[in-house]
Amino acid sequence: MDLTNPAPLSLLSFTINLLLDLLLSVILAWYYKHLGESLSNRSKFAPILPVLSLITLVVISIVKSSLALSLGLVGALSIVRFRTAIKDPEELIFLFFAIAIGLGMGADQRIPTMIAFAIIMGFLLIRKYLQGKLINSPDKSLFLNINSPVLDNSDIYLKSINEILKDNIKDIDLRRFDISDQGVNLVYYVNSDDPDTVGSFVKEIRDKYSGTTISIVEQNNLLGG
Repeated sequence: MDLTNPAPLSLLSFTINLLLDLLLSVILAWYYKHLGESLSNRSKFAPILPVLSLITLVVISIVKSSLALSLGLVGALSIVRFRTAIKDPEELIFLFFAIAIGLGMGADQRIPTMIAFAIIMGFLLIRKYLQGKLINSPDKSLFLNINSPVLDNSDIYLKSINEILKDNIKDIDLRRFDISDQGVNLVYYVNSDDPDTVGSFVKEIRDKYSGTTISIVEQNNLLGG
């Protein structure tokens, strides 16, 4: 057996795999963008999924026919270090899903990959339907930063802020809670489909805690969390 010369790659089979991979990964990206629950900017993250899946397919298709190339790939990947942290579990799940599609298609396992994709997507859609979230209303993902002067009881303050936000916004995600001699800093990701609710909770917080500063940044131009 020749370990150095890879077996010839069927261009027809490779092309079919690419097209099927592209189809499945585009469906995956559409689901993540429109029905995902991540509070980071899904519209910027979703287009990455098809590209990631296609790259995975190309790599697997090339190295699967040669043991030498496979060993070389292992050595190359062993020195790669990724510094960008994935802070949202849903992002990590969909990244693995895209990679799995590329792995399956790259290994010529078309039918098992398509069956697995259909079952997983079916499960996700059924879960969405049961949660009543199959049709998401258009909303905006906001980065909310709240700074308050020194407080005696930070736990009560945090609980109070959470209650105010939950009364006005459907989705909130506390990302950071800092306490220092200067005061308390809270960082949230929030989704709001009504601009009036933003002014409502801002006024309520400032009326209840004087000296509080609040900054809000729309996430449409930011990627990730």
